[in-house]
Formats: sequence, structure tokens, C-alpha cells
Amino acid sequence: MAAATLACKLVARAAGREHVRPGEIVTCGVDLAMFHDSSGPRRLQPMLEELGAAIWDKSKVVLVMDHYVPERSEDARRIVRIARDWARDQALPHVYDSMGICHVVVPQHGHIRPGMFCVGGDSHSPTGGAFGAYMFGIGATEMLGVVATGQIWVQAPRTIRMRWEGRLAAGVTAKDMMLALIARFGMNGGAYQAVEYAGGAVRALGMNERMTLSNMSAELGAQVGLVAPDEVTRDWLAAHGAPGVDIAPWFSDDGSADEEHVFDAGALAPQVAAPYSPANGHGVGELAGTRIDAAYIGACTGAKLDDLRFAAHVLRRRRVAPGVRLMVAPASLADRAAAEREGTLQVLLDAGAQLLPSACGVCAGYGDSLAEGETVISSTARNFKGRMGPPSTRVFLASAYTVAASAAAGRIADPREVLA
Repeated sequence: MAAATLACKLVARAAGREHVRPGEIVTCGVDLAMFHDSSGPRRLQPMLEELGAAIWDKSKVVLVMDHYVPERSEDARRIVRIARDWARDQALPHVYDSMGICHVVVPQHGHIRPGMFCVGGDSHSPTGGAFGAYMFGIGATEMLGVVATGQIWVQAPRTIRMRWEGRLAAGVTAKDMMLALIARFGMNGGAYQAVEYAGGAVRALGMNERMTLSNMSAELGAQVGLVAPDEVTRDWLAAHGAPGVDIAPWFSDDGSADEEHVFDAGALAPQVAAPYSPANGHGVGELAGTRIDAAYIGACTGAKLDDLRFAAHVLRRRRVAPGVRLMVAPASLADRAAAEREGTLQVLLDAGAQLLPSACGVCAGYGDSLAEGETVISSTARNFKGRMGPPSTRVFLASAYTVAASAAAGRIADPREVLA
């Protein structure tokens, strides 16, 4: 049998086939369908009722309320009420209400495991690829088909392998790796194919960091962003209560990738993406000194427990610069509680951080948005004009290390100067 990529092995398993070739269109059985208060019931309920259709398997559906919570307007209250009422009426077994962001909460509850084929009603659903699952985002119409039938068609993808060898320097993270990739290849560089992250620098990453790689594959224009599961994956899942998993089948055969690029992780500097595109990336030195009004550590790609630790490492025994606001929104209640137990959260509060709810909030532009004309450095994934506030708001993207160093300096700053 010809060498196969991890992506094609995952698609073949979901399609009930021995193998598939890139370019083949196959119908796959879905192991998990995830959606949230914005993408889910308010759109699905009326369409299901019109069709007279029922959910194909409630045990394979996960609903997370994360975008419009806490409710700050009558419209938000209406949307969340629809989701809560529908979850109750359908007796859904897996509902996470105001517990954090779906891309973090769902894996933290053991729902995503190696070998699975999953869909999500959100563009950052490729996060599931960090666990060796084929997971991608779909729209409401496609989700209707999945919820009614449990199936969806895909074209088996080509695989672009990003191999990172060497070791990241102190103060450099997976976020920097992704901003560098997006700057080099552009927001369509993934060509809606599979991007696989490999090499020693990737294997050295913990699951939180791998989730950031897979999450931001959406900004690279990939359908999925995969990391082959290993002992790190297995241990993390066991620690989070997931059933035992067999990781052995889920890897790419040698020579199977359609395209490969090799990078030296040790040569990578902290990255910053300037307004108004994640592809507008630069080494931090090119933008150092840019004055900021606010700093934000939040979102599925920038406020997991490791990100909070990165920020605390920089801000221990330091204060946020006068006139600068530092907002911190831990990605989930579990991350918030862990950060509180170990003292990480207190370090951030002592530095002057303002604690915000564990929700999509500022990143998605739902409440707590930024002010007219503000310049912000943020650990989020997107800096499109108008996304996090008025069109005049300027958002620079960076790792939590760089956001924290910049908050302390009052200007964009290189975290390596603080950590040295």
C-alpha cells in the first residue's frame, strides 16, 4: 500500500475505507459535532423544525455557550435563552454553559481524541487537530446536514508539512511560530488543505501550545491543522478524564506529504502582526517602541493556562505601565481555577491586570470591546479592522509573553529583554 498521510488515514477511517487518495471525494461519518450559542440553536432549531428532522445522535453533539455570555444586551439574552431552552428541550447530554471558550472547554472535557472525525460550528475548530483528530469548521447549512444525518462529504486533502527542528528560545512560543508561518505563506497559504506540524520543536510542545498551532491553522487558510498524537497527547487526555486511546495508527508515513517546509525553531524571534491582518507579521524588533493604550490576554489562542503562566513569568514583581490597561480573560474556568491555585492569577492581578469573564468577549467583539482610536496588543488570533472595537482601533497580535512585556513597558517590547 502506498504511503499515506495522517490526514488521509483519518478521512479513510471516517469514510469506512482502507485508504483514500488526495482529491477523492468521500462521505464521512461524524464522531462529534460541536457548536456554540452563536452558531448553533438559533440557526439550527428553525431549520430542523422546517425539515421535521431530529438529531441523529445526541451523545455526539456538544453545545457550548461562550460567545454571548455573560449577557450584556437584550439581543444577547435572547440568543442565549434560545440555546438554553433548546438544550433543555432536546435533553442534550453535553452542554457547557459559561464555562469558557468552546475550543478549550471541549478538549478539556475529553471529547476530542486521536482518530476522530469532528466538525465545529466555528472557524477555529481546527484546534481539534492538536489531538490527532480531523476537525474543521463548517457553516450552519452544513451543520444542519450533519445534525440530521451524522454525515458530511469532504475531499481528501493534500498535506503541507511544516517541520520545525531545533528548540524555541526562552520567550518564544507556538504563537510566534504561527505568526511567522502566516506572514510567510499568507492567509491562503494552507490552500484549504491539511497542514501537519512536525519536528523536534513541535514534539517538545505541551498540548496547550499544540492547540495554538492547530487553532491558528484557520488563519493560514488550512482546513485542518494536525499534530500526530504521542505520549504527550495520551498523558494530557488521561489527566483530563478521557477514555483510553490508541495512538499507534495515527501518524504520517515517511515520504507521504505532498509538500514540506523546514524551519529552525532556534532562530525564531518573537513575532508581532500589525493591523489589520494576521499575515502582517514582523519580528518584534521592527515594531518595538510602538505606544499602546491597552493589552489583552484572552481568547482560545492566547489565554490557556500556559499563556497565563507566560504572562506571569514576565510580570512577576512588575507593574503595568501608567495609563495602560491590561485585561486578562482566562480561556476556561478550569484554566482560571488552576491559575488561581498555583498563584499565577495573583501575579497578574498584583501587576494591575483587570480580570474579565472566561468567554469570547473582547476577541469576538461581543461586549468589553475596545475604545475609539485605541492601540492594543493582544494574544488573540485576528486583528481585522473593526473586529475588537471601532474601525479606528488598532490591534497588534503577539504571544502572551510579548503582550505582558509590552503592558509593563507601555509600548511594544521584546519579552527576551525582560527574561534575560
